Amino acid sequence: MKIILYKEVPNLGEEGDVKVVADGYARNFLLPQKFAVRYTKATEMELAQKQKSIARRKEEKSKAASDTKTRIEALTMEVAVAAGEKGRLFGSVTSSAVVDYLASQGVDMERKKVELPEGGIKMVGDHSVKIKLYGGEEALLKVTVSASGEKAEVVAAPKTPKAVVEKEAADDAGENAESDSIEDNTEEDAETEIEE
Repeated sequence: MKIILYKEVPNLGEEGDVKVVADGYARNFLLPQKFAVRYTKATEMELAQKQKSIARRKEEKSKAASDTKTRIEALTMEVAVAAGEKGRLFGSVTSSAVVDYLASQGVDMERKKVELPEGGIKMVGDHSVKIKLYGGEEALLKVTVSASGEKAEVVAAPKTPKAVVEKEAADDAGENAESDSIEDNTEEDAETEIEE
């Protein structure tokens, strides 16, 4: 069936494109969802009248994609993940994590447009993530993955004053002494019960 797209449909085309698709696909999905209309003389004339506004919208989308590409390529996503000795992550950096990071930077992106290398980032180091944009453009996001244990030790060590460490050690010693006295009391109680 020959149709005219009224909205962008992934893997098919953009608004204003004339396509030939399977009859079932058109009848069951495209036409009921108002993504497209049948190609007729009347719809062809209507399309000709709308061409200027469609071209303007495409130009705006293209410009927005170019701006988004510039913004994404200026960013560096830094992630700390639990990793083994050889730098292999215990999990992986997923496309959801990338989408969440971009959202925090004010860039809304669909998860299916994020293309991770080799299905996911599973090693510590610098990586590039491809993000598909409008009109076949692609942006590369720099992702720096570090082992979470390394950063935690480096940051925590200098911030712990000596007095705090000594107080915590004294508190621990006091708790141990209390637990010892509780154990002693239970032994005395047990002996008292036996004597009775």
